[in-house]
Amino acid sequence: MDLVPALEEPLKKVLGPPTAKVMAESLGLHTVGDLLHHYPRRYEERGQLTHLADLPMDEHVTVVAMVADARLHTFASARAPRGKGQRLEVTITDGSGRLQLVFFGNGVHKPHKELLPGTRAMFAGKVSLFNRRLQLAHPAYELLRGDSEETVETWAGALIPIYPATAKLESWKIGKAIQTVLPSAQEALDPLPATLREGRGLVTLPEALLKIHQPHTKADIADARSRLKWDEAFVLQVALARRRHADAQLPAVARKPKPDGLLTAFDDRLPFTLTEGQRKVSKEIFGDLATEHPMHRLLQGEVGSGKTMVALRAMLATVDAGGQAAMLAPTEVLAQQHHRSVVEMMGELAEGGMLGGSEHATKVVLLTGSMGTAARRQAMLDLATGEAGIVIGTHALIEDKVQFHDLGLVVVDEQHRFGVEQRDALRGKGKQPPHLLVMTATPIPRTVAMTVFGDLETSVLDQLPAGRSPIASHVVPAADKPHFLARAWERVREEVGKGHQAYVVCPRIGDEEDDPKKSAKKKSPEDEAEKRPPLAVLDVADQLAKGPLHGLRVEVLHGRMHPDDKDAVMRRFAAGDTDVLVATTVIEVGVNVPNATAMVIMDADRFGVSQLHQLRGRVGRGSAPGLCLLVTEMPEASAARQRLNAVASTLDGFELSRIDLEQRREGDVLGQAQSGARTSLRVLAVIEDEDVIAEAREEAAAVVAADPELTDLPALRTALDALLDEEREQYLEKG
Repeated sequence: MDLVPALEEPLKKVLGPPTAKVMAESLGLHTVGDLLHHYPRRYEERGQLTHLADLPMDEHVTVVAMVADARLHTFASARAPRGKGQRLEVTITDGSGRLQLVFFGNGVHKPHKELLPGTRAMFAGKVSLFNRRLQLAHPAYELLRGDSEETVETWAGALIPIYPATAKLESWKIGKAIQTVLPSAQEALDPLPATLREGRGLVTLPEALLKIHQPHTKADIADARSRLKWDEAFVLQVALARRRHADAQLPAVARKPKPDGLLTAFDDRLPFTLTEGQRKVSKEIFGDLATEHPMHRLLQGEVGSGKTMVALRAMLATVDAGGQAAMLAPTEVLAQQHHRSVVEMMGELAEGGMLGGSEHATKVVLLTGSMGTAARRQAMLDLATGEAGIVIGTHALIEDKVQFHDLGLVVVDEQHRFGVEQRDALRGKGKQPPHLLVMTATPIPRTVAMTVFGDLETSVLDQLPAGRSPIASHVVPAADKPHFLARAWERVREEVGKGHQAYVVCPRIGDEEDDPKKSAKKKSPEDEAEKRPPLAVLDVADQLAKGPLHGLRVEVLHGRMHPDDKDAVMRRFAAGDTDVLVATTVIEVGVNVPNATAMVIMDADRFGVSQLHQLRGRVGRGSAPGLCLLVTEMPEASAARQRLNAVASTLDGFELSRIDLEQRREGDVLGQAQSGARTSLRVLAVIEDEDVIAEAREEAAAVVAADPELTDLPALRTALDALLDEEREQYLEKG
């Protein structure tokens, strides 16, 4: 590595072991370079105060405010029975709101002397709720007074950087550490090619680092941010472009379907016509399959847009061309469900080698971890001999013992549930790299797709097949309006009365052991309401069967049941022998029971937006309209309620995924796809910076096409090595 040593200097040498240890443990910062890339989250202006009115719960915050009043109370407690316990309550204000600080015991003396009314200071701590009011308990603080040299120096600048901090390391301590290492920024190597930087009017990297940590004006911050965004977007896109380039060099067997083979026979027996979208996407996939380089395509579509049908046709085309196709599902319930629906859709075409099978038929086998030995052995034999053209399974497919005759196509369902190693192991089972089709049922905004799956070509299915019914969604505020919940159960009874079925979804199973440590702490009644455990399947099913749904056939389904029991429950539900299925999110993807028209999601605020959209997609799959009720006890004004209102207001998954992304930070999105290495984005915001990502992708493609090894761009190579440290290098190669 030819990085300039100044930035590789360990923090231990520069800041001393104690501080370096906290930085490494709490923030993952090890070198001077790491610290320089720990950017301020925002900036405080001397004359302007943080809005105490919008403090987030349970987060470490730094606020600049003035002390309004301070009162010392004495009280009796177990430790100080004679009324000698002391509690200091300080109220601070910033004009937008007030916040209470509390100090206890021996910790009251120093703040009692220093935090006098009228004093301005920076306070840092974790926001908690006590007696329905926000407070900081034992916050760290730094007085803002202009007397001592150092404070004048540090705080005289008009803009005070506020850094992402932790309980052990306040923002101002990080700021002081950064001032110590800032001179080294001059030696930072610039990864952007000079022509690109000048062409786009971006400042140099040393200048950007200086301006982001020590800005004199808001324009400095803007310059620094736009430059640092480009670094992030460009280096990441170069990594992806190099992968695309390398993949394009790999050989693969072209798989062209026979003109009158299995695919034609299958299309002829379809009882419906494919949507325009399905035809268009199939054409893109068949085009890729016909080339001698491995396809890498992401197929994303709305819940219920018919992705499975598109994937099945690609699998049949591969079988037609003499290869085998494997479909990898994240759970056994889903693998069984896919296997059942594929066999049903194919009919006699799935009975290869059996009496009554059609002449074009192939064998479709299921392979999961819990199958009996004999069934498993037979399935593995069918794969090794090539008797089975299609196999559907869980990660049991990846085990070393599983051999394929000629693996031509791998379809991965719900990409984000699979580790890269697993996909890689399955791809390694082909004599040459097989074609890869990744399906995701959670629609991803285009920018995230470009950032996370930038090495995959993307196909989007955004039409719903004919015959799918609209789904009405409503929020049921159980705490504010209990009669709404009673009405929800009446609606379920009405649907069952019409001959339909319903799901009730809960966040938890309910047979977990309670942790004695947790229950030992006494909680205030407010805490109880805020933090009660999420509702559980086993409890809710029991209450419903005895109460509002008495007399209906209620069954439960969750992930800890034996696979055979799960399968039996799903079969009974699919056959209409069960009225109401009380389940965890095991039904989230792929479960298809057209007669189920209603879904009640309990504690809906405990689920993510995309997950709610997925769950809702299980109803309205037939000709009768669907109904989805989102039950919550969260108050009207809470962020959780706004999220639920958003879900209720639109059926557009792409729109919801944008909302979801704006509410969570991208780190979550990129974390699961980018192995959580420390490159989760710092200044690049995936939704806002759509244009930067798109432009960086084009620039990266041009740079890699001209110089795949980056021989003429040593600084870019170095930045890439830093991004793809060992673990990530392997990760990206496996893709």
